[in-house]
Amino acid sequence: MSKWSTEIPLVGTGGEPVDLGRTLLSHGFVELPPMRLDEDLPALELTLAVNSTARTAEIRAGKRGHARVTVLGRAPSARTAGALVARIRHVLALDEDLSDFYALVTDDPALSWAAAGAGRMIRSPSVFEDVVKTICTTNCAWSATQRMVAALVTNLGPAAPGGRHAFPTPETMAEADERFYKDVVRSGYRGPYFRAIATDVAEGRLDLEALLDPELPDDEVAARLLALPGVGPYATAQMLMLLGRYSRLILDSWSRPKYARLNGRKASDKTIERRFRRYRRYAGLAFWLYVTRDWVAEPAGIK
Repeated sequence: MSKWSTEIPLVGTGGEPVDLGRTLLSHGFVELPPMRLDEDLPALELTLAVNSTARTAEIRAGKRGHARVTVLGRAPSARTAGALVARIRHVLALDEDLSDFYALVTDDPALSWAAAGAGRMIRSPSVFEDVVKTICTTNCAWSATQRMVAALVTNLGPAAPGGRHAFPTPETMAEADERFYKDVVRSGYRGPYFRAIATDVAEGRLDLEALLDPELPDDEVAARLLALPGVGPYATAQMLMLLGRYSRLILDSWSRPKYARLNGRKASDKTIERRFRRYRRYAGLAFWLYVTRDWVAEPAGIK
């Protein structure tokens, strides 16, 4: 199979560095289709739909300070190539400016290491996809999340050259009946939520991509998320992080025990929030980096 490649500078909009390894390993969604993670390299394979076609791309380190993007199959047209690069920049959160956060933590004993380019959260190509995946994480084991997302992608997602599938469109998810969500996806109570959200997006009543608008206040974005069926406080905090709004802590059945192990004792949510309050609008990001620092091996000599 032929391949088309290009390189993307790893730099944020504030001119700050981007650590590709920590970005690719920033949270668990990289383990959900249509993403496939090679943790050892690391490299991320992603199948996404652009311009009415699905294509599979691989993202890995390129020349110094760049990510190399390789698209499998025939070379894309200039228009499709531009759309792919734009979507992959979004996936890598290269449109975020974390320079203020880095200035805040440069002399911080707990988080100074992050100023070397950590903190970007891998995103799906669309807000719709991230919302559906986030709902799949609520009130269940991670294995159930993986099963549900895999069923959606395999059965409803458009196929790319090579056989991978992109995430299904809102239109396709809206057309699927209740039995599909019950018997194939086995999504339980989430099935009606998926259909309702997908239908509202497909019919133009709901614009989830508008939540990326930086002019919207955080409280307004949070209110719109909480109004969605199946989205509660935890899912809202998760989505806010993926939208580049970092003030709320993701406190759940994984992060609370992990914080307790690192801290040496259990703490209430209020106590945890109070500790990270000094990071102001980056409190949620500071907390997430604190509990996930050990996800990436650090060079010798880093403390």
